[in-house]
Amino acid sequence: MKTDHWFYGLFQSAPDLITLLLPGAAATPRLGADAPGDSVYRFEAPELKAVNHRLDGLLWPRGIESGTSEQPVVLLEVQMQSTQEFKHRLAAQAFRFVQLHPQVQHLEVVVVVPNWQLRLGPSQLPHQLEAFLAGVHWLSLEELGRQPGLDPLVSLLTLPVLPKPDIRSATDRILKPRPDLVEAVLSILGERFPLLTREEIMALINLPTDHLRHTRLAQDWMAEGEARGRSAEAAVVALRQLSLVCGPMSEATTSRIQALPLEQLEALSEALLQFRGPADLTTWLAEHTG
Repeated sequence: MKTDHWFYGLFQSAPDLITLLLPGAAATPRLGADAPGDSVYRFEAPELKAVNHRLDGLLWPRGIESGTSEQPVVLLEVQMQSTQEFKHRLAAQAFRFVQLHPQVQHLEVVVVVPNWQLRLGPSQLPHQLEAFLAGVHWLSLEELGRQPGLDPLVSLLTLPVLPKPDIRSATDRILKPRPDLVEAVLSILGERFPLLTREEIMALINLPTDHLRHTRLAQDWMAEGEARGRSAEAAVVALRQLSLVCGPMSEATTSRIQALPLEQLEALSEALLQFRGPADLTTWLAEHTG
């Protein structure tokens, strides 16, 4: 609008003018070049840059894009780690979503957290932000896991935060009525305990090995285990051959070779037949590894 520049100039000259437009005016605005230095407010007109927001989940009621009070559109966020910026980001995402989808009349914002101890923002927030957050549905997985008689799917959600001793009984309650959820259980536990072997996870949930062998995840685990075994054997052979050609190698070089995938170890075993000394190994590693 043409009047934008007029308003810009006016508020730039007398930023305290805003106090006369707010409830409970407490300052007398001054006009003139010397006013800004003595004013309560400082005026500027910044350009707010666009920020990309990726939602964790969005659930639309089928056939009702506006949502209803019984079946609202649900904006779902899962936050498992503390971060001081989360509450501000959540509000920005929600209002940006509403801006892009003006047809939505009923929106429910649901945030899943592991427990109530998570710190997701400063203790002091603008009251407008506090009002928005008061309407958010916060869900603690730790608290949820203590409720009796949970549906197997709801129990599945609690596996990432359940105390380790409680996992066996929880998986029993999930898999007895819903054996089809076994792969979901294994996937969650595989991510939660990345250092456990497949045998240790089998023992953790007390799942029969024969039953486990039929799951896709178990087959992937077994294939990975076999691949790691072949890589370890190939590394032993390659290091033995290299010691004859290059002499003693540093611990760093040895570890670097042991970390090579099977395909590169096989290629190295072929290439080292042409090596004349450690310089050739250094050149090969520089050319074939990052």
